[in-house]
Amino acid sequence: MSTRLGYFLIADITGYTQYLGASELEHAQQTLTALLNLLIHDTRPPLVISRLAGDAVISYGLSDNFLTGQTFAETIEDTYVDFRRAIERMVHNTTCPCNACRNIGTLDLKFFVHHGEFAVQKLDAHDELVGSEVILIHRLLKNHVTEATGFRAYTLFTDAALTRLGLGTEGLVAHQESYENFGPVAVWIEDMHPVWEAKRQLTRVSIPGDSELMRVSAEIALPRERVWDYVVQPEHYRVLLAATHLDINGKSAGRVAVGSVFQCYHGDAIIPLTVLEWQPFEQMLVEYVSPVPIRGVSGLTELRLEDSGTGTRLTQIFSKSSGPLLGRMMSDAGLKSSAKQFQHDIEQFARHIEADHAQHPPEDAMPTIAAAEIGAAARQSLGEIGA
Repeated sequence: MSTRLGYFLIADITGYTQYLGASELEHAQQTLTALLNLLIHDTRPPLVISRLAGDAVISYGLSDNFLTGQTFAETIEDTYVDFRRAIERMVHNTTCPCNACRNIGTLDLKFFVHHGEFAVQKLDAHDELVGSEVILIHRLLKNHVTEATGFRAYTLFTDAALTRLGLGTEGLVAHQESYENFGPVAVWIEDMHPVWEAKRQLTRVSIPGDSELMRVSAEIALPRERVWDYVVQPEHYRVLLAATHLDINGKSAGRVAVGSVFQCYHGDAIIPLTVLEWQPFEQMLVEYVSPVPIRGVSGLTELRLEDSGTGTRLTQIFSKSSGPLLGRMMSDAGLKSSAKQFQHDIEQFARHIEADHAQHPPEDAMPTIAAAEIGAAARQSLGEIGA
């Protein structure tokens, strides 16, 4: 077995801790099976599922063909939001008074992220990860995070993972665990409940129909997560903007967020694009100062990503300009005269990222997990509770 370098991710469902009767176990199994299916669906390339372990999904990804740290963190947060939405629907739709159904709302989700060396051993229908770093991430499942922080749902990043991902520690809580043969292990904890609450209370900002000047679009044969990952990388995003160079200022904890600024260089001209809305895998809205010779003219540009069935439909929407009347007229006229160029740029961006992605094909294919295996994992988890 050859040694590899990469990331480990464990998504672990928690909550069913009390004894359940026979009929309640059946209902609990149905709930856990549905939630495991959701986690499997949300585990997408470049992550590869290794196996299911009770109520946990274990996956890995190789360092050489991985997402940016920002996109990986946003993928975890997006999965948590999907999980909480599923829980809310289950609670709303159930009328069963049994303990299993009454306690659906107590279920929650924890993520564990580590980076290190490992080997893959093929066992029947799954990939078994082996190595000391694999042992460590499994040890981390037994920890004192909730006692120390009060967090019931969280993402635990080892220091090794956080450093490799290039993420900052702003908003994270430093913590330390200690295990035999490993000694002290430095980790960083993100509370996931605020992530969910922010999504629940979100009022999305977009360009309204009566303010739209024009739009261009392109079909891209890549999933939304991959397209979004290219957008957050200046060396690729600049192709869409037809820029000679692109910098990002004002990141938060190493991540682009509302308030960050893309500095877009077009020769000697610099156009700042200030992020007003940042919805990972779905939408980005930026404000720019129009390069017309009249001060106070600005506009909005919105990117929308939608599933197309064969990949992603990327749409770029331009708003009508705001500011002094003459400046607005000049800016809008300039945008309209460049419509064909904008269409060319978005199509060029599509071909550019497709070609780049083709140069880094995944080494491991995502296994097909049978329904029977998912049900067995749920039964295993509940069997451990009832034992």
